[in-house]
Amino acid sequence: MGHPAEIHAAPAKAQGLFALALGSVGVVYGDIGTSPLYAFREALKPIAHDGVTRLEIVALISLMIWTLTIIVTFKYVLFLLRADNDGEGGTLSLLALLTKSAAGHRALLMLLGLVGAALFLGDAMITPALSVLSAVEGVKLVAPGLTDAILPISVVILIVLFAIQSKGTGLVSRFFGPVTAVWFIVMGAGGIIHISDDYGILSAFNPWHALEFMLHESFVGIVVLGAVFLTVTGAEALYADLGHFGRRPIQWAWFVLVFPALTLNYLGQGALVLKHPNAMSDPFYLMFPNWALLPVVILATAATIIASQAVITGAFSLVRQGIHLGYLPRMQILFTSETNTGQIFLPSVNTLLLIGVIALVLGFGSSESLATAYGISVTGAMVVTTLMAFEFVRLKWKWPQTLAIAVLSPLLALELIFLCANLLKVHDGGWVPVMIAIIFTIVMWTWKRGTAILFEKTRRIDVPLETFIPMVEKKSDHAPVSVPGVAIFLTSDPETAPAALLHNIKHNHVLHEKNVILTVVTVNKPRVALEDRYRIEKLSDRFTRVELRFGFMQSHNVSQALAYLRKTGFKFDIMSTSFYLGRRKLVPDAASGMPIWQDRLFIAMANTATDPSDYFRLPANRVVELGSHVII
Repeated sequence: MGHPAEIHAAPAKAQGLFALALGSVGVVYGDIGTSPLYAFREALKPIAHDGVTRLEIVALISLMIWTLTIIVTFKYVLFLLRADNDGEGGTLSLLALLTKSAAGHRALLMLLGLVGAALFLGDAMITPALSVLSAVEGVKLVAPGLTDAILPISVVILIVLFAIQSKGTGLVSRFFGPVTAVWFIVMGAGGIIHISDDYGILSAFNPWHALEFMLHESFVGIVVLGAVFLTVTGAEALYADLGHFGRRPIQWAWFVLVFPALTLNYLGQGALVLKHPNAMSDPFYLMFPNWALLPVVILATAATIIASQAVITGAFSLVRQGIHLGYLPRMQILFTSETNTGQIFLPSVNTLLLIGVIALVLGFGSSESLATAYGISVTGAMVVTTLMAFEFVRLKWKWPQTLAIAVLSPLLALELIFLCANLLKVHDGGWVPVMIAIIFTIVMWTWKRGTAILFEKTRRIDVPLETFIPMVEKKSDHAPVSVPGVAIFLTSDPETAPAALLHNIKHNHVLHEKNVILTVVTVNKPRVALEDRYRIEKLSDRFTRVELRFGFMQSHNVSQALAYLRKTGFKFDIMSTSFYLGRRKLVPDAASGMPIWQDRLFIAMANTATDPSDYFRLPANRVVELGSHVII
C-alpha cells in the first residue's frame, strides 16, 4: 500500500486537471465550437446551384473532419502546444523566443510576427460579429416576425458584452466552461440522433472522398475550401491561451469532448441533408425539433458570447505583450483580479474593438455575408505560425533542416491552399481583414522603427555617465547645491545621464544626496522571478544604477518592485524620494529616416501613450516631469 500523501495526490491532481480542462472548453474552444452554426451551410452554397449529389455531401463532411484532424489535432494540439516560450504561446510570444537566437533574418521574423499579431487582432473584430449574428439569426426559425430585429438584437448584445469587460472575467469565466461543455454535449447529441438518417455518411471518415472531390471539382473545389476552413476558426486560440491552462488540460478537453462533439455534429448535419435536401438552408438549427429550437438558440447565443469573450481577452493579452516588447505605445492596463494578473482590461483596445465589431455587423448585415470575410485572417495567421514553427524546431529543438522541411512542408502547402481559396473572396468582403491586418502591421512597425530612431538621435547628444558623474561631483564654485532626499531618474539608456537629470541641474542648480538611475527592461520571456528582477550597481557615493527586469506578461509595477528592493538592503524613504521623468515633445523631420507620414503617425501614437507615471504605477504626488524638444 502506498504512502497516504501519494494516495491523495493523484485524485487532487486529477481534479485540478479536470477543472483546467473544463475551463479551457469555454475559453480556448469557444470560437471553434460555434463553427457548426455556419460552416457546413456556407460550404454547400458554391455547389448548391446545380443540385448537390450524395457524393458531394459525403465529400464535404470528409473535408471538414480531416481539416479538423490535420490542422487542429496534429498541428496545434499535438505539435504547436509543445513550442512554448516558458509556458506561454501565441505569435508574439514565439517571436520573442525566436529573436533571441535568430541570426541574419531577424527582420523577416519580426515582420512575420507582426503580421500574425495583426491578423489575430482582425480576427478579434470579425469573430464577435460573425458568431453573435449567426446565433441570433436562429430567432427567425422560432419567430419569423422578428427577422427585422436580428441586427438590433445583435448590436445590443455586443454593446453589453463590451460594456462588461471592465468588470473583469473572473466571476463570469466560472460559468464559461460548464455552459460551453453543455453546448458541445448538445451538438454531439444532435449529431448522434441524425446519423441514423443515413448511415452512409460514416464513409466520410475515408479521406479518399475528400481527395476525389478536390480532384474533380477543380476551381469550385477551391472555392468550397474557403468555406470548409470555417470549421477551424479559433484554432489560434489554442496556442495563444497556452499559458492560461497548460498543454495537458487543453489536449484532454480536445480529445475527450470537443473533437468528438464537432465530428458527430458535422456527420449529423450531413446525414440530415442526405435525407432532407431542403435542410440545406440551415442544417444546424433544422437538426433540432421545434420544441427544442428556442432553448438551442439561447444556448447558441450564450456560446457565441463566450466565444467572443475569449477572443476579446486574447486581444487584450496580445496588445499587452506588444506594449512590453516595444511594438506598441504604452496604454492604460487595468487589472480586474487581485490574484490573476492575466485578467486585464485595456479601455482603448476595448473601445477600438467595439467600434470595429459594430461597423462589421451593420456593414455586412448577415452572418452569410460576413463569413466571406472571415477565412483570410484565420488562414493567414496559421501560415505565419507554421513558418515561425519551422524556425522554432531548427533553433530550439535542433531538428535538421531536412526533417523540418519534411514534417512542416505538407502542412504549409495545405494551409497555403486554404489561404488561396480564401483570397478568392477578397472582392466579396475579404478585403476587410486584409485592410485591418495592413493597418495594424503598419502601426506596430512604425512604433518599433520610430522608437529605435528616437533612441539613436537622443543618444548622440547624451552625456555618458562615466564622464558626467565625476564632473558633477567635483567641488567648485559652479557645483550644484546639494539637497537632502533621493531622486530616482527613469531612463531607457542606463549608460548616459538622463535628460531629466541634466535639466534639473541646468535649471534648478541642485543635486540630491542620493541619485538613482533607473531602467525598466522587458525581457524576451513571459515572467522573471523576483530574485532575478534586480540589478544594482553603485557608481559613486551619490549615484547608483538600478535595472528592473520584467517579463512581457508581467505588470511593470515599479513602486511595488522598489518596495521589495528596500527589503534587500537598498535603503530609502519613499516620502523623501522624488521620481523624475523626461517628457519629449516630438517634431517631425523629413530627413529623420522615416517618411513624413510615418513620422506623423509615430508622433500621434506617442501623444496618445499613457503617462509613464500611471504605466509604471509611480506615486502621483512624488513625480516631477521635465520636458524637451526632439526632432524626429
